[in-house]
Amino acid sequence: MCGIVGAIAQRNVAAILLEGLRRLEYRGYDSAGMAVLDNGTGQLGCTRRSGKVAELAAALEAAPLNGTLGIAHTRWATHGKPEERNAHPHLASGRVAVVHNGIIENFEPLRRALEAKGVRFASDTDTEVIAHLVYEKLEEGQSFPQAVRDTIAQLDGAYALAILDRENPERLMAARMGSPLVIGVGIGENFIASDPLALLQVTDQFIYLDEGELAEVEREQVQVFDRNGQPVSHSVQRFEHGHDAADKGEYRHYMLKEIYEQPAVVNAVLEGRIGRERVFEAAFGAGAEAIFDRVQAVQIIACGTSYHAGMVAKYWIEELVGIPCQVEVASEYRYRKPVALPNSLFLTISQSGETADTLAALREAKQNGFLACLTICNVPGSSLVRESDLALMTNAGPEIGVASTKAFTSQLVALLLTTLALGRRHGLAPELEAELVRELHGLSALLEQVLGMDEAIQTLSQRFAEKHHSLFLGRGAMYPVAMEGALKLKEISYIHAEAYPAGELKHGPLALVDKEMPVIVVAPHNNLLEKLKANMQEVQARGGELYVFADAKAQMESGNGFYKLDLPHTHRVLEPILYTIPLQLLSYHVAVLKGTDVDQPRNLAKSVTVE
Repeated sequence: MCGIVGAIAQRNVAAILLEGLRRLEYRGYDSAGMAVLDNGTGQLGCTRRSGKVAELAAALEAAPLNGTLGIAHTRWATHGKPEERNAHPHLASGRVAVVHNGIIENFEPLRRALEAKGVRFASDTDTEVIAHLVYEKLEEGQSFPQAVRDTIAQLDGAYALAILDRENPERLMAARMGSPLVIGVGIGENFIASDPLALLQVTDQFIYLDEGELAEVEREQVQVFDRNGQPVSHSVQRFEHGHDAADKGEYRHYMLKEIYEQPAVVNAVLEGRIGRERVFEAAFGAGAEAIFDRVQAVQIIACGTSYHAGMVAKYWIEELVGIPCQVEVASEYRYRKPVALPNSLFLTISQSGETADTLAALREAKQNGFLACLTICNVPGSSLVRESDLALMTNAGPEIGVASTKAFTSQLVALLLTTLALGRRHGLAPELEAELVRELHGLSALLEQVLGMDEAIQTLSQRFAEKHHSLFLGRGAMYPVAMEGALKLKEISYIHAEAYPAGELKHGPLALVDKEMPVIVVAPHNNLLEKLKANMQEVQARGGELYVFADAKAQMESGNGFYKLDLPHTHRVLEPILYTIPLQLLSYHVAVLKGTDVDQPRNLAKSVTVE
């Protein structure tokens, strides 16, 4: 979603702000802008452009902004069309500039009240209201911090804000409610961003603001206050991911780089969490053992790719642990009246830890009698992590490509660790836990073998270049893997793709099958293989083309509209992780052939931090 960068320093900050925006491009946006206070003239300069950051960069090269205080933004349209006049920053009378992530739900009555006082708006956004409210209070004689504090008290909704005032050149204000914001700590300079990744070129030291907090950011100090105006103390945390995480290196796209990072990411998830034959509960946080001892049911909440990971986990938990597990899309769960089973663990899954619907569901769950809350997440300082009782970090590193790859596999591995930790308390045989832990130790090497199929998958992808629709089939825990494969293909190649349990073919989808409808099947060598073969015969009988990713032990031969690629054999529990990789590669190569924007597909954003 939208991205924020702010800086106050002793040097010109324009280049820092622009580089920060470039590092936030992965989040999805439709316009970009920057406001800088000119130290020489004392005037507030602002440049905005519709489209990519490159358009803003070209404009700044033609007419540079110079100053030691500034804010910048990449916007993803919520209020108002993606036009330059709706781009951030938004200004009030040339004095106040604001950038904002989130949605102000009561902006319309606030706007009407301001218009009744003669205020003229230059945009259709909710954000511009904030700039005029702050300006109004400054003109009444309030201090800059008080004007911001009183303004945010009037706002309903979600926001992360960075605000500057032309008459206060030594201070930058920041506030958050329901949308992430961090402060980057430097030496004689400080920064603001919606994501630490934006600031890694200048610092790796961060303060993570909590809900409702407001910060006064100066060159030499940062002061943070809670929603009651009381000062609070935050420790400065070192960002744990590498500085080169946003570098494509030798790869053509971030997505391909992230696909190839998965063997290393799997090792990172497992590091320190497993011994030779068992999972260490301490990895989940203080008190995990006592909580797990009481768990009698699991409720999983997630969105998108994370939801598919949760669906796989349901198969694992109910089979290996033997307790009920429900999985629901967060945006549905939060708007109904759920009933919590006794001693239920509320488990959220999110790459960013700031997914709006998932976060709202967590806050709702805390009022609904759940035993405890556990999150599977990739961002240590995120809201989901801070607000959950337990957390298991996936350690995947920043994922730049909008279409999730390594985040998904790392979530699956983390969920399997969770399953084993719970299973130990419900009769999971120690021998089976030991067997699965040993298999996990060898998982990275298996993924390397699958990546070795890249060239064959690239060749196969050429058969999809002119296709417009596709079906994905799987059985058991492979059904959500098929769903994830379909999501990847539609996200980045814009080919319409649907996934079904293979047993549902005769209940409708078979009507779609003809020679123009490729059918992709995930076929590990397990107890459902023979039934899956029968489903594939149904496709062939209707003239459909089959593209099958199968266990090398499965006795199937290519030919006559049947294209098979063999995967290495693995334990049945680990099959969903292994079979995800070829589907990611297939989607990637099809998208490259289609000529789409692989890393930033149209209409999508990486981090969905608003509804």
